[in-house]
Amino acid sequence: MAPSAAAQRIVIENCAIATVDADDTEYASGYLVVADNRIESIGAGRAPEGLENVVRRIDGTGHLVTPGLVNTHHHFYQWITRGLATDHNLFNWLVALYPTWARIDEQMGRVAAQGSLAMMARGGVTTAMDHHYVYPRNAGDLSGAIIGAASEMGVRFTLARGSMDRSKKDGGLPPDFAVETLDGALSATAETVDRFHDASFGSMTQVAVAPCSPFSVSTELMKQGAELARSKGVRLHTHGSETVEEEQFCKELFGMGPTDYFESTGWLGQDVWMAHCVHMNDSDIAAFARTGTGVAHCPSSNARLAAGIARVPDMLKAGVPVGLGVDGTASNESGELHTELRNALLINRLGAHREAALNARQALRLGTYGGAQVLGRAAEIGSLEAGKLADFVLWKLDTLAHASIADPVTALVFGAAAPVTASFVNGKQIVEDNRLLTVDEDAIARATRDEAQRLARIAAQG
Repeated sequence: MAPSAAAQRIVIENCAIATVDADDTEYASGYLVVADNRIESIGAGRAPEGLENVVRRIDGTGHLVTPGLVNTHHHFYQWITRGLATDHNLFNWLVALYPTWARIDEQMGRVAAQGSLAMMARGGVTTAMDHHYVYPRNAGDLSGAIIGAASEMGVRFTLARGSMDRSKKDGGLPPDFAVETLDGALSATAETVDRFHDASFGSMTQVAVAPCSPFSVSTELMKQGAELARSKGVRLHTHGSETVEEEQFCKELFGMGPTDYFESTGWLGQDVWMAHCVHMNDSDIAAFARTGTGVAHCPSSNARLAAGIARVPDMLKAGVPVGLGVDGTASNESGELHTELRNALLINRLGAHREAALNARQALRLGTYGGAQVLGRAAEIGSLEAGKLADFVLWKLDTLAHASIADPVTALVFGAAAPVTASFVNGKQIVEDNRLLTVDEDAIARATRDEAQRLARIAAQG
């Protein structure tokens, strides 16, 4: 689609560029031209002469420009329960925190979403997602509050509308008062899709169907959730193969491992992505590759909960789409995605492939194009190419922290967390010098502290 004659242009010059396109094209010194909300041109050297309606020129000297980071797994509400249950494995951690989480309300959800989104956006995330599956009775409009927070911040967003209907009385982990009924969960999910999902090119808000996990969801909710998603034309998301305990749970309850269980319920396919996928054998990886099922790799959370090391190099070799996820900030307190580039590389090098596991450019691809693939938006975002949406980041690499690292992509991935001079979504700047332009960060900090204290008081009362 060619820009209109009246298109307003932004020109960035004199910067290193990593496009993360199919050929991993890079420019040691190049330019990027944005026309309204699309990338118009990109290349080496100076921008073309004679461009009309140039409203802004940015000198990118000392910077690396990359696609905006894409977060593929998160739980925003956990922002107000950080720093708890710090020495637990997954199942014990869930049992410890479910009673608190089951008391969140709309105001808490809104403020927690603001905190989670702000922490990611100021660090280069331009597309985020939230897997929200805790819907206590009479809690208010939690989905609307979360989507409203993303809209206010100017971040491209997918709400994975989660659900749970398997509580303790049915052999699950959540307390009985923390779950929905099967019909209630399906009805509320359908309503959320109808109310918020925008399938158009350049959409700022999309919705996925996302029952929580095999140990908190009935088989009927998994099956009917998949049918609902496909009838609505939206994607499917859940947790899968996160821990050894989950694998044992599935074998005891369903008589098969997680991947076979997912396939039996309609949960493998090009429209599906799963979080974690730590404990995958060769057959599991082959099934994901054969069906095009995606993976959200969450290295810091996997380490925090002692879940293990996902076989990311083997997944990539097999052709499985893989992106990066922060995961909830109760299991990754930093709440940042740009640090996951480094952590994904380092943690995977502790596995069987050692130094050959991942390199810097593969890590950057996981956090950009890989994430776009997983969310079903690779035709729109994830790489810097003419015609794609203008979601990009200028990373400052000429300070003490990076100045002695010659290769800019190596500096970004291996070095300290790089400052974000500017971040753009849809051609609009949302971050300047690591500060959000769209919201008041200090007000969000105060609100999240207050809501965390309020939730703690309510949970203490039982």
